[in-house]
Formats: sequence, C-alpha cells, structure tokens
Amino acid sequence: MDQPKVSIITLNWNGLEDTRECLESLKKVTYPNHEVIVVDNCSEGNDAQILEEEFGDYVRVIRNEKNYGFGEGCNTGIRYVLKRSHPKYILLINNDVVVQPDFLDELVKVGEDDPQAGIVGPKIYYYDYDGRNDVIWSAGGKVRWWALRINPQIGDTDDDTAKYQATTSVDWMTGAVMMFRTCLTEEVGLLDPRYFIGHEDIDYCLKVRKRGYKVVYVPGARAWHKVGASAKKAHISYANPSNDYYLIKQNFPSYVYVYHLLLLPLILCRWALLFLVKHRNRHTLRRFLSDFAMFVFHRHRMGP
Repeated sequence: MDQPKVSIITLNWNGLEDTRECLESLKKVTYPNHEVIVVDNCSEGNDAQILEEEFGDYVRVIRNEKNYGFGEGCNTGIRYVLKRSHPKYILLINNDVVVQPDFLDELVKVGEDDPQAGIVGPKIYYYDYDGRNDVIWSAGGKVRWWALRINPQIGDTDDDTAKYQATTSVDWMTGAVMMFRTCLTEEVGLLDPRYFIGHEDIDYCLKVRKRGYKVVYVPGARAWHKVGASAKKAHISYANPSNDYYLIKQNFPSYVYVYHLLLLPLILCRWALLFLVKHRNRHTLRRFLSDFAMFVFHRHRMGP
C-alpha cells in the first residue's frame, strides 16, 4: 500500500504532562510517513521550550501569541502544513489522548480504500473510567434535530461489545482524534474559530458531509482520552447551550433553530442541574454567563 504523508497537529495550553504522554505514544506509531506539529496556545510557563528540548526533531513547535482556542489553534497548525508539508491527510489530536501504535495505519487504510471517506476517526476509550481503560467514550456521533441534546456520542460508557467492531459511516467524529483529507481545506475551509472549544468538529463534519463525503468510524484504530481535561482548564461546560445554538443556526433549517429556542428553558434547567452536580465553581459559572450573554446579543466568542 502507498504511504501518503500525514501531518499530525496537537495543541498545548498549560498541559505539559499530558502533551508529553501524547507525544510519547505518537513516537511509537508504526506508520512511517508522518510528522508532528505542536501548537502552543500561549501557555503561561515555558512549555514550548521544554517540548522542543525533550522531543527535538520529532516535533515542530509553533508558538501562538494568545490562546486562540481549539479551532483557531488547530488552524494555525493546518496553515503551517499547507504551506510547507503538503500532506494528503491532516490528523487533529487532543494533547490528552494516547494512541495505539497501529492506529494511524488503520485510519490511512480506510482513507485509501474509500475515496469518499472525507473524515475518519478511531474508537476512543476513556483513559480511566473507575480504574478501567476498556470503556468506550466515542464510536462516532449522531445528530438529532429534535432532541434536547442534538449531538450524542455513540457508545459513551458502553463496554466494547460486538456492535462496535464494524467500520461505519456516522454523522460526526470527535476532534479529540480526527483525520481528514487535506483537499477538504480547499472545498470546505478551516475550522470555525468562533466556537473557541467544542462543536467545531461537529460543524466541520456536517460541512464535509454536505459536500458528498462520508465521515467514517474505524474500530481497528484505537485511542484513549482523558475526557474533560481541556474543558476543565478553560472552565467550560459542554452542556453550555451557546455553541449548540450557533451550530444549529449555521447548519440546520431555520425552523429547527426556532424549535430549539422554544426548548431554551429546559436546556437552561439542564445546564443548571449539571452545574450543581458536577462543576460548582465560579469560573465555570462566569464563563457560562459570558457566553450566554454573547448568544443573547447575537455575537459569538472568538477568544477566551
């Protein structure tokens, strides 16, 4: 099989230990034709320098002058490889993810076998689910226009049973580990930076599917995710409705948006309950109120 080039992009923001572990797992990847780009999103310490010293020529570290969030942070890396590397595939991976050595072989194989597979992604387990590392976090995702939660992940908290062993088309793959054809940057563009963190992956998958490509879950590729590490540092709750409404407005018919506006009281009650049970800190509350104010006044976040 031909071995087209894959550019791997990961972000670091005050996450040195997680990034180290992610890069150590990538160094064991058996697929030979890949490069790794680390975009440091203006960490408070000297993370970028430490990573350059420890990983040397294996990584290229790019320093952003501010924290641009996940979408625009990834876009920094994407622009870099488009100008210099010209890969056939670009793979985005969270810095709090570790991978199986042959995961990239599996993803590339599906991409090469199916020209309509625009985006492919692996089976992702919880890194630690009550001491277990064999519990599924994501086997792709669904989009449900009329449900209170529009973007549920497939398989979340399930055991890895027979139904998760088939390569399958899905509505979206999480940006925690997502590989796409470089040509899509010309047809679809880059990630929408206005999400800052969360939903930019779903948005991109929906745009890609509208272009006639498939989004494919590849069970033979496996990864493990420290779920919520990035959001916790940024004091973000993914139950925050602001990104949901922006996603709906950008991608769904107007009547679906109106329907979800009618559901807003229920959605706010759900967020409040999750906040009281799970978060309960002033930073997350302040972030929610700021995002919600932007939503009310028809603006959207492009910075922290």
